[in-house]
Amino acid sequence: NHDTLTDIISFDYSQGSVLSGDIYVSTQRVEENAKDFEAPFKEELFRVLVHGILHYSGYKDKTGDEAKLMREKEDLYLAEVF
Repeated sequence: NHDTLTDIISFDYSQGSVLSGDIYVSTQRVEENAKDFEAPFKEELFRVLVHGILHYSGYKDKTGDEAKLMREKEDLYLAEVF
């Protein structure tokens, strides 16, 4: 139910504590976002992948507070890589 462009679509098939799903990434949109956020493409790509995995882990981003927590978690895991 999105009426905007998206960089990632994820389909969650997780059951219990086993995470499973498909993640589809628009690399074109990721490239545009990287330019907008003045971030390297690779970092932005990793961010959207982490974002999808966080959704599988139960995190939401519909409200401002949820989105803030999601961003904090993204930053936490990205700090392990970059």
